Amino acid sequence: MNVVVAGGTGFIGSAIVRRLAESGHRVVVLSRRPRPGLGGVQHVAADVTDRASLRGKLAGFEVVVDAAQFPNSPIENPKKGWTFERVDLGGTKNLVDEAREAGVAHYIDLSGVGAAPDARFHWFRFKWEEEEYIARSGLGYTVFRPSWVYGPGDNSLNRFLGFARYLPFVPVIGDGKTRVNPVFVEDVAAHVKAAVERGPMNAVFEVGGPEVLTIDDVIRTALRVAGKRRLLLHQPVALMKAVAAVVQHVPGRPLTPDAIDFITQDAVAETGPLREAFGLELTPLERALATYLRG
Repeated sequence: MNVVVAGGTGFIGSAIVRRLAESGHRVVVLSRRPRPGLGGVQHVAADVTDRASLRGKLAGFEVVVDAAQFPNSPIENPKKGWTFERVDLGGTKNLVDEAREAGVAHYIDLSGVGAAPDARFHWFRFKWEEEEYIARSGLGYTVFRPSWVYGPGDNSLNRFLGFARYLPFVPVIGDGKTRVNPVFVEDVAAHVKAAVERGPMNAVFEVGGPEVLTIDDVIRTALRVAGKRRLLLHQPVALMKAVAAVVQHVPGRPLTPDAIDFITQDAVAETGPLREAFGLELTPLERALATYLRG
């Protein structure tokens, strides 16, 4: 298959690109700042928020995979245009329109667990809108809604392990009882590959790991696999939101109140339809972590 991956230099996108390339597909990566590195994969400069930069670059491709994210997601930076509305929703609309004009047969989208028209948070409402835009486009499509995705190079679980390198404790925002079924990035990539090869299913699938855990459970498992013992120090959400309200104005915008909400929300995927449709393994957390945390 001839496949173009938007956002193919990101954490999830690069895993998808690697899996597709290793399986013999012709892969081209679209990104704002191309970073060639994987043999046989062409990198092309394009920005999903700028439709003019996409013109003509989807011609000849059978499949588009939309894995685009803004830098430092989920911390939005409106001054730089890095928002869910502009990148996730607006970028998807641009890609879909270009894919339709180019005659692309299959559009594969990476959305998120929790997408809904009446969702409490705006990022889920924008995710819903992008899914609806795809479904109404006339393109064949497959949409995946991942839960919390982890793996080598992630900026979430690895951040907790980073604290453990220098501190006798690991700070955790909230009470640690947020529920997730974290999914290994390689499992996400495997399902995208299977969708590429199967063709459009015109359906939405939630993607998560086989275990529903609390954030504390996830962090303790990662520490154990990495051979570290640390206390978990919980920080009240209200306090951290107050801190974030201040530090969001410093250079680099390291944290925002909205990002606090994002990382303390439940993210549990219903994987029954996914398993029935694809029949692929979803790797347990400890076994997946052992593939890259144990020396």
